Amino acid sequence: MGEEHERRLGALARLVADNGADALLVTRLINVRYLTGLDSSNAAVLVRADGPAVLATDARYAGMAAELCPGLDLVVERRAAAALLGIAADGGAGRVGFEAHALTVERHAELAALDGGVAFAPLGRLVEELRYVKDETEIALIAEACAITDRAFDAVLPALRPGTTEREIAIALERAMIDQGADEIAFPSIVASGPNGAVPHHHPGARPIAAGDLVTMDFGARYRGYNADMTRTVAIGEPAAWQREIYDLVLRAQLAAVAAAVPGTDVQAVDGAAREVIAAAGHGDAFAHGVGHGIGLEVHEAPLMGYDGTGKLKDRVPVTAEPGVYLAGRGGVRIEDTLVAREDGPERLTRTTKELLVL
Repeated sequence: MGEEHERRLGALARLVADNGADALLVTRLINVRYLTGLDSSNAAVLVRADGPAVLATDARYAGMAAELCPGLDLVVERRAAAALLGIAADGGAGRVGFEAHALTVERHAELAALDGGVAFAPLGRLVEELRYVKDETEIALIAEACAITDRAFDAVLPALRPGTTEREIAIALERAMIDQGADEIAFPSIVASGPNGAVPHHHPGARPIAAGDLVTMDFGARYRGYNADMTRTVAIGEPAAWQREIYDLVLRAQLAAVAAAVPGTDVQAVDGAAREVIAAAGHGDAFAHGVGHGIGLEVHEAPLMGYDGTGKLKDRVPVTAEPGVYLAGRGGVRIEDTLVAREDGPERLTRTTKELLVL
C-alpha cells in the first residue's frame, strides 16, 4: 500500500470520528480501490476512527491484496462485508457507518440483522468527499489518459472519410486508444454523423459518413484506473454556413466555461458561463444537458456542473467542459475538454486542437 493510500485511510478515519462513529464499513468497490489500491469484484474495508483499517476480500484476490496492501490487516472471506462487521462488533464498536448510496436494501437488511449489538447507521458520502480533490499523482494519471486520448484521435483522422461507418470509426478509436497505451476504454465511444449529431448520446451504427456531414466523437482512455473524456466535432468537406455558425458558437461557449472553471466558482456559474453564450445566440433550447462533470476513477463523479448543480470548485478538481448545440434533423456540435481547476488558472489536459478540422 502506497503512502497515498495511508494518507487517505488516515483522513477518512478522522472524518469517521468527526461524524460520531466508531468505524465506517466501505463496500463501494471504487471507494475500496481508492483507499487501498485493490481493484476487485468483491471487497470491503473497515475504517476505524481509532485503530487500524481492515481489508476483506475472497480467495480470488487474496494474493493481490497481500501484495498491494502489506500494511493492512487482511481477512480472506467471501462474505467480506459481514466478516468486517463481525470484527467491528468483536472490537467493541457501538456505531458503525455504512455507504447508503452503495448498499442495496436487501444487502442492508442482511447486514443489519447480524447479531452483534452494533448500531448500523448511514454516514453519507465520506469517501467521495475525499475523492473530490485529487492529489498530483492522480492528476498525472488523468493527464496520461488524456494524452493517450489525444494520440488516438490523431491516429484515426485518416479514417474519417465518406463511406466509413460510424461504428467503424468507433472501433478504430477504441483500438487506437489501446494501441496508444490505454488499459481499456473509459466508456463506449460515441460517433454521431450528419443528423445523428443532434442526439447527444447517439449509439454509433451503420450509417456511412457522407460529404457535408459534421461528425461528433466523444471518447476517452482509461489509464491505471483514471479516465479521460474528450469530444471533438469535425467537418467532412467544406462546412455549410449554418454548420460553421454553430461550431463557432459552441467553441465560444466552451472557452467561456473553461475560463470560469477556477477554484471558488459555484458549479452553476460554470454552467451558466456557457449557457449564456448559447442562449444569447438564440439556441438556448438546443443545449439541454449540463456543461460538465468531475472525472477521476469514475468518468462521471462530483461535481456535476449543471443549472441545478451544487457546490464550488476547489483547487485540483478535474472536470470536463462540454457544451453543445443540437438541431433535430440537421446535426449538432459538442466540444469537450478534460481540465483541472487550479489557483493560477484552468489547466487543460486534452490538448487536441479545437479549431474546426475540415477533412
